[in-house]
Amino acid sequence: MKIAITGGTGFLGSVLTELLVEKGHEVFILTRSDKPKERGITYVRWLSNGARPEAQLEGIDALVNLAGTSINDGLWTDKQKKKIYESRVSATKEVLRIISALEKKPEVLINASAIGIYPASEYKTYTEADREYGNDFLAETVLAWESLAEQAQLDGVRAAYARFGILLGKEEGALPLMALPYKLFAGGTVGSGRQWLSWIHVRDAARAVLFAIEQKELTGPFNVTAPNPQRMKAFGKEIGRALGRPHWIPAPSFALKAALGDKSRLVLEGQRALPTVLLDHGFKFEFPNLPEALADIYK
Repeated sequence: MKIAITGGTGFLGSVLTELLVEKGHEVFILTRSDKPKERGITYVRWLSNGARPEAQLEGIDALVNLAGTSINDGLWTDKQKKKIYESRVSATKEVLRIISALEKKPEVLINASAIGIYPASEYKTYTEADREYGNDFLAETVLAWESLAEQAQLDGVRAAYARFGILLGKEEGALPLMALPYKLFAGGTVGSGRQWLSWIHVRDAARAVLFAIEQKELTGPFNVTAPNPQRMKAFGKEIGRALGRPHWIPAPSFALKAALGDKSRLVLEGQRALPTVLLDHGFKFEFPNLPEALADIYK
């Protein structure tokens, strides 16, 4: 297939690109800079003066929209929140414009989303069938993101929203920051330790995106999380075990709130979200359990 990706050079995007090339697909990465073509990869300029990406994207089979400022970047000041929100909205609007401009529409749009759409809870379990949404910054951002992406259906394009959990990888994402205290022999329970952490190995996340492209009946939201989420205390202990480090110095909630402000919600609150849609469609996880995922990451 010919598959276009926005955010293709990011954490997940680079792993997805590698997987697609490995499977023999032709990848078109939308980027603001000019880059020479590589084996199986064509770079296409977008979101810059004079850029007409649609001219190079005619005939694509799928479009994956991963673009947006990372929620892990900087403190959540009002300015940063606005940047996070607007980067997703503007990128998705441009994706919709490109689709409308194409004579032959792609079959599917896979749009990034997040389990942050669900309210934080220590006792509830969320699946894609739940329509209970949060009312905080993340939930409002995700709702706006999904509502925009849904408009692709007006052009006859199947739309699916990948609600990502915490992506685990060695060099990028949340894990390096979570593992750092353990590497310094200072790891321990974060906050109450009872908050849920719905995680997924980054390779399984990439495989899930490709799976959603290939499954022609998969539409709407699908949770991209491993089937065995963990509470934060258990998650921390597994990091310590994987690194051969103790789990002993706690990080209290008040200290994290003082240091991170509103962004502390990322580690002090969580959701238990299960990948029901993926499992119902027959997806097989390479890393369904946390010990195996961490062992692969730190091998």
